[in-house]
Order: sequence, then C-alpha cells, then structure tokens
Amino acid sequence: MSKLPRSTILLPVFVPAATIMLLLVIGTALNPEAAGELFSKVLAFTTDTFGWFYMLAVAIFLMFIIALAFSPYGSIKLGPDHADAEYNFLEWFAMLFSAGYGIALLFYGVAEPVLHFASPPLSTPQTIAAAKEAMQIAYFHWGFHIWAIYGVVGLSLAYFSFRHGLPLSVRSTLYPLIGDKIHGPIGHTVDVFAIVGTMFGIATSLGLSVAQINAGLNYLLPNTVPVSTTVQVIIIALVTAAALVSVLAGMDKGVKRLSILNMVLATALMLFVFIVGPSVFILNAFMENTGSYLGNIVERTFSLQAYQSSDWIGSWTLFIFAWTIAWAPFVGLFIAKISRGRTIREFVLGVMLVPTLFTFFWFSVFGDTALHMIMVDGYEALISEVQNNQAIALFKLLEQLPFTQIVSSLTVVLIITFFVTSSDSGSLVIDSLAAGGRSDTPWWQRTFWVVTEGVVAAVLLIAGGLSALQTAAIVSALPFAVIILISTFGMWRALRIEGHRNESLANDNHLPPHLLKLDAWRDRIDYMTNQPTRDKVLGYIKGTVLSSMHEVAEKFAETGWLPEVNYDEVNDRAVLELRRGDNVEFWYEVRLSEHEVPDYYTEDMANELPQEHHHRAEVYLRRGGQTYDLYGYQSESVINDIIDQFEKYLHFVNVSPNILPWRMQQHDDDITLEQGSVFDKKGS
Repeated sequence: MSKLPRSTILLPVFVPAATIMLLLVIGTALNPEAAGELFSKVLAFTTDTFGWFYMLAVAIFLMFIIALAFSPYGSIKLGPDHADAEYNFLEWFAMLFSAGYGIALLFYGVAEPVLHFASPPLSTPQTIAAAKEAMQIAYFHWGFHIWAIYGVVGLSLAYFSFRHGLPLSVRSTLYPLIGDKIHGPIGHTVDVFAIVGTMFGIATSLGLSVAQINAGLNYLLPNTVPVSTTVQVIIIALVTAAALVSVLAGMDKGVKRLSILNMVLATALMLFVFIVGPSVFILNAFMENTGSYLGNIVERTFSLQAYQSSDWIGSWTLFIFAWTIAWAPFVGLFIAKISRGRTIREFVLGVMLVPTLFTFFWFSVFGDTALHMIMVDGYEALISEVQNNQAIALFKLLEQLPFTQIVSSLTVVLIITFFVTSSDSGSLVIDSLAAGGRSDTPWWQRTFWVVTEGVVAAVLLIAGGLSALQTAAIVSALPFAVIILISTFGMWRALRIEGHRNESLANDNHLPPHLLKLDAWRDRIDYMTNQPTRDKVLGYIKGTVLSSMHEVAEKFAETGWLPEVNYDEVNDRAVLELRRGDNVEFWYEVRLSEHEVPDYYTEDMANELPQEHHHRAEVYLRRGGQTYDLYGYQSESVINDIIDQFEKYLHFVNVSPNILPWRMQQHDDDITLEQGSVFDKKGS
C-alpha cells in the first residue's frame, strides 16, 4: 500500500488561521444579526477615520508600479537572468484575469452603471451628465487602481521568491526590513492574516456568484429552480466538486484550461452584445469615457468628497478599494506563481494595461448598452429591477437581445466557470501560504482547503452572515494596506541594491579573456561552421572545463579559500564553488545547452547537418545564464574566464559590504534559489 505524501503544513500558520476561521463562522452562525451590527459599526468607523489612508495607499501603489515599469529596473527578470516565461501571453493573461475579477465584471458590468445613473453622487439623476458620471465611476473603480494593488503584491512576491530565493509567501516581502525574522512569529502572523482574508474574501465572493447563478437559473427555469438558500448550497457543493477536480489536475491542466475557457466564453459574450447592441454608440462612448477617465484620473484618485455629507464614497469607492486590498494576497500570490521568467516591465504592462483596456471595453459594451436601452429605447423598468436585485441585472439586459435563452444559458455556464476558477486558484494560494510558500503539497492537503472553502461559503449562506463577513474582510484590509506599503518600500531597497550591483559590474574595465587572447582560432572557425555534436560538447565540459576548474580550485585552496568542484550528471554541468567565511560565496558553472539549429544552417545545408540541434557549453553565474559559449577555448582561456568573473564578483562584494551572497541549489533541470538570505538586516 502506498503511503500518503508527507504533510507540508506549517503549524504556526495553519493552526491560528484554521482557529480564527472556525470561531468567526461559529460566531456568525450563532448570532448573525449581532455580528452584522458589530461589523457595520466597525466598517463605518474604519471608512470615516481611515478613508484618506486607503485612497493615499492606492495612489502610492499606482505611482510606484508605473514608475518601476519605465525605470531601468524594468529589465530585471522575475527569476534568474536566463529564465523564460512559463506561460505564453494568452495563457498568462487568461489566468491572471480569471483570478482577478472575472466574477466582478459579470456581476457589476450592468448593475453598477445603472445604479450610478439612477443615483449619481454629483449629477442630477437620470440625465446625460449622470450617464457620463456613471461610466466614469465604473471605469475608476475597476481600472488601473485595482490592478495596481494586485500588481504591487504580485510583483513583490515574484521578485523576492524567484529572484532571491525566499518562500513564495507574503512574509517574504518584508525581508529587506526585518531579515530572518520573517521565519518567526512576525512572518507567521502576516501569513495567517493573508489566509484568513483570502478565505473569507473568496467565501463572500462565491456568495455573490452563487446568488447570480441561482438568479440566472430561476430566470431560465422559473417553475423548476427557485431562489433559495437550499439551491445555493447545492450549487456550492457542485462547484466545489468541480474546483477539486481542477486543483488536483494541477496548474497547467486544471486552472490554465479553465481560465482559457473563461476568456473564450467572456469574449464571445461581450462580442455578441457589442454586435447586436448599439455598436457605434458603444465605440463612441468607449473613446469618450476612456479619454475622460485619463483626463480626470488624478482628481478622482485623491477625491474623498470631503465637502459632502453623503456616505456614497464609503459605500462604493472605499468599499471596492478596501475589498481589493483584502483580496490582494490571493490574487497577488496567484499571478506571482504564473509570472516567473517575465521582466518587471512585461509584468507591469501585462497586469496593468491589457486587463484595464479589456475592462473598459467590457463596461462600455454592457454598461452603455444598458444606458442606451434606458435613455433611448425607453426601458426605464431596468432601473427598478436592478435596484431590487443586482444579481438579475445581466439577465434583464440579455432579455432585450436576440437568442435570449441560448445566450443566458451560456452566461450561467460562464459564471460557473469563473466561480470554479476563483475557488481552485484561491485554494492553491491558501494551501501554499499554509505550507510556508511551498507549492509541492500533497493532494490531500489541497483537498482540505478546497472543501474548507465550500463549507465556509455554505455555512455563511445558511447563517445569513455573508454581508457581515464581507464587512470583516473589508476592515481587515486596513492592516494589510500597511503591510503592502512596507513591502513596497522593501522592494525599492532591494532593487537599489541590485541596480548598484549591475552598475558596479558594468563599470569594471576587465574584458572577457576571449577578447584579449584568442587561442586555437582555427578550431573556433571549425566549430562555428561545423557545429559540434552533443557528445563532443559533453566531452569538452568533462575534460577541458573540469580540469581547468580543478586547477583553479587547487590554487585557491593554497590561499585559504574553500573550493569545491562537482559534475552534475543529471543536468550535464560542471560547477566550481568558492567560499570564504559567511559573506563570500562564488559560483561558476558550465552547462550543456541545446538550441534549435540557426536558420542560416538550414538554408541549402539541411541534408548535410549531422544533428538536429545546436549544442553549446554555456556559462552560468548566480544571477543566471551569461549567454556566451566556451566550447573550443583551451584551458588557459577557461581559467582566465573563471578568474575574470570571480574578480567582478569580488568587486561587487567589496563595494557593497552589507550584501550577503545568493545561495542556489539545483532543482530539476534549472537553477533555482534556496530559501535563504539575500540581504543582511541592514540592507543597503
């Protein structure tokens, strides 16, 4: 009988998080009215007292992430320099979008513009000015600011994990400020908070989704499916089962495929409404609203309606921003997981620009179509229907378009797939947080979190406590906003250190040895024109390279250094390590790499090539692949290259005495970073 995989649960995180969730669920279930009243009072106090802080924090997140994209740091990769993106752009965008707020667009795409048109904060209700203001508010609530919050968290997590070898966990973003204390009580507390916020954030979001699914099924089958808690609990059970299948299938087979299905269905629905709706009006409104949004973004970013007594800002803008901050551990960690290998600039532009433009067009298609129906077609009853039940808004819009039954049925399917994607991706994130940032958790551990999500959502529905826990999640955003601000400062310090390293290496005047001394140049020409076989390159690494490394190691051992030379048969690489004390650790590796044969060899020579691939003996350092090939150089040049790279490394260590070395370990067929220190507690 096979044994279950060993648990990866981090008890100081798991036990408090599970206990808090259990107590909140029980307390809310026993007395939902008292809980709701308490949470409402706390919410009112938080928004009244700290509303300015939420708005300022979001403004800082937006300015910081945009500045990074256009700074020299934008070219830094989220991983070693040689790392490639794990997912193509379409797969990546589909997953980050589905996890981000696909459900919110379906729920609010029609409802929010209609509600703001009926009751705008500044304009006269149900006027042209009110329509413009309604769309501006929707753009502002779901545009750059939302993705700036997700982006800052995701970028920090990806940078510290994939670039510096810290756990893929919220605690890691604080490393430049508190050092190894992230592995103690402070780090545990941060991750506990992230788990609790994520769990109840997902549960309340799933509550909104299941209400919309129930409303849609009741709309399609009014005599068969009633709107009731029992039906909604059954839906949660079925969707949880589907999410479990997706989670057990893994990121590539489960989450990725569902995310792509989501994007296909969502895009198809949007294009259908655009084509059969007022297309020209939608395009005109899209252009006008986008321009107005960009023109007024600064004013809206800092607007708190200080001279108005209305609580509109707390009910809408602060609610949405705080809710997003509470969700940031979930979405940020998930998009970090799928962003390894991308540069900071690619990450920012992908996370900020593409989803925002898609969102703007989505609201133009659905929101402006709804406003056109009200203002031009005379469908004023839509206002009262949405005010009475926001969950039915989308279906009431589709009722006025062709193929209502078919499109409404596909819409229900789309809501369900978004529901499943949020549940399974959220479960993977919570599971990783509870395991200290690890992703190689056993199946039964992932199953626990998927089932727990479903149980929490079902219990809250039965107890009527969804709104109370939603409020609790919003209030929990206050301390997490502080954590994000601290992590933003920590990342800025880390990037300064890395920039300083790159600058110091760039200013070093030593040239690579092959520019100073070319030996065996005839052999080099033969290599470039004939292309060596895999066996020849392997023989070169095991022979010339290894013997050169041993010579270097012997000399350094005589001077008090601790050298180590190894050959890795699994990954076909020779490695030289040099250590001195705790602060200096140099790594030089020559690895067999395989590439597609260059195009200029395939023209008129295809039948003459002895092999299908081009093989190289490439040099790798701590920061990744160096993209140059040693094959064909004699031992003297190899030794000079090792010493040259070591001298550059010492130059950086000498001018940056506060920086600890990167420690790396072999993992599969790639270089990954250990969970260890990159910076000392003083930083730089």
